[in-house]
Amino acid sequence: MGRRGVPQPAGARRYGAALVVLVLLWVTGCTEAAVPMDQPVAAPQGPAAAAAAGPDTTPELPRAPAAADGPRPPRDSPPPATQPPPAPQSPPPPPERPAPAGEKAAVLYLGDSLAMESQVALGEHVSAGGRASVHSAPYSGTTLCDYLTGRATRSLVPPRDKAAALVATHRPRVVVLQFWGNSWGFTPCMDGIPQGSDRYYARYAQDAEALTAQIALAARNAGIPRPRLVWVLQGPDAFSADRTHRVNDLYRAHASATGDTVADAGHEVSAPGARYQWRQRVPCNATERSRPGQCRDGLTALHRDDDPLHFCLAPTTPKARPCPTASPGIERYTRTIAAVVDRYVR
Repeated sequence: MGRRGVPQPAGARRYGAALVVLVLLWVTGCTEAAVPMDQPVAAPQGPAAAAAAGPDTTPELPRAPAAADGPRPPRDSPPPATQPPPAPQSPPPPPERPAPAGEKAAVLYLGDSLAMESQVALGEHVSAGGRASVHSAPYSGTTLCDYLTGRATRSLVPPRDKAAALVATHRPRVVVLQFWGNSWGFTPCMDGIPQGSDRYYARYAQDAEALTAQIALAARNAGIPRPRLVWVLQGPDAFSADRTHRVNDLYRAHASATGDTVADAGHEVSAPGARYQWRQRVPCNATERSRPGQCRDGLTALHRDDDPLHFCLAPTTPKARPCPTASPGIERYTRTIAAVVDRYVR
């Protein structure tokens, strides 16, 4: 003790006790005694003690083990208990099934004036196999956006014949899409975009994706498998060889990405070795050589002298109609499409 009434610090008491022991050891010569060790002292608790402790004496908090299966979440992410539950996934589409015995598979034929003039011939070729029947709903001057629902711009296709409405009504196994690529001069839904421009191809790709999605959704809502889409590849363009080439490449890429297919009808109305070079007449095939008037000097006519686009050899009328006369171009075109359709309805 020091001064009376003032307790000595614990360190001083321990120092005095140790000194007494050393004196006894020196006096008795005993070396077995051990110096008493300090008893463990509880660490200060509470915020005030932590604030008073120096940087080297602050007790370190235990660290959580590092995650072994990925990076730590961001600092501002909510705790796991407050994470929203995952969104429910939409049910898978019904599995494909063959048509019941005696029931013909339904085929939709949508498109522009080339589909308008060839619809009867395609229906005959598809029906000849006995496995399918065709419902055609073409409109001259149209393109992909005309068959979409929900567009603000005016369309040449009425609501009852939009692609989604027809899928719900006819429940097709196959949808054939015949679009040459009409634009600003024909249909208002293309918003005045000139043919062949970068905007034209970008818009065309977007509309192909949107049309595919709307057909798939309509099929799901109708409780049927998503129909297989057959994109018809186009023949040579008399005014721009590159345009239909690029449109066809777009169709191929899109069909490959969505698990659909193409029908290269355009190849059958092209000259051998000149896929994208327009020709009014091409070498006759065996069928044309066997039909009177269709093969002259080894060539058959695909187009009229006054119409480089359509394949109907009858005069053009103000009102669009199915072609009323035998025309080699239409025969070639529709046989190619029908062969592809037949593979998916067998």
